[in-house]
Amino acid sequence: MDRFLSSAVNRIDAKGRVSVPAHFRAVLQKKGFAELYALRALDIPALDVGGLDLLDRYEARIEQEDPFLRTADDMSFFCHGDGAFLKIDREGRIMVSEFMREHTGIDTDVAFVGRGHFFQIWQPERLKAYGAEVRARLVKLRQSAVRGRSSEDRE
Repeated sequence: MDRFLSSAVNRIDAKGRVSVPAHFRAVLQKKGFAELYALRALDIPALDVGGLDLLDRYEARIEQEDPFLRTADDMSFFCHGDGAFLKIDREGRIMVSEFMREHTGIDTDVAFVGRGHFFQIWQPERLKAYGAEVRARLVKLRQSAVRGRSSEDRE
C-alpha cells in the first residue's frame, strides 16, 4: 500500500504527543519519509501532511507562475512560510504543537484522514461536520447528474 487511506482518531498523551496511525506509518516507511511536512489547509480547519513530495508538488506549481506576479509570492509564503516540519519519534508519535492546535482547534484527540498521496489532521468533531458537508455536496451532484441523464433519455 502506497497511499494514505481510511481514517482514525487517536488521543493526545500527557506529554502532548499523538500516535500516527499504524497504516499511515507503513506508507511513510515504504516511501522512506523520516519526517513530515505540514501545511495549514487554506479553506478548512485542517493540516495537509505528507513527506517532502507534498512540498515538491507545491514548488512545481509555483515554478509555473510568473515570479513577478503576486500569485507566485503568495504561493511561496503559503508553502514555505506557513508550514512546519513534524518529527516522528521511534514509537510513531508526533508532538501536537501550537501550530497544529491554533489552525485546527485540536484539544484532546486528533483525527487523521487519508487523502491519497497525503493525509490530513483534524479536530474530530470538525472532521465529522466536514464529512457531512462533503457527502451532502456529492449527493446533490449525483442527483443533478441523474436529472441530467433523465432529460437526455426523454429526447
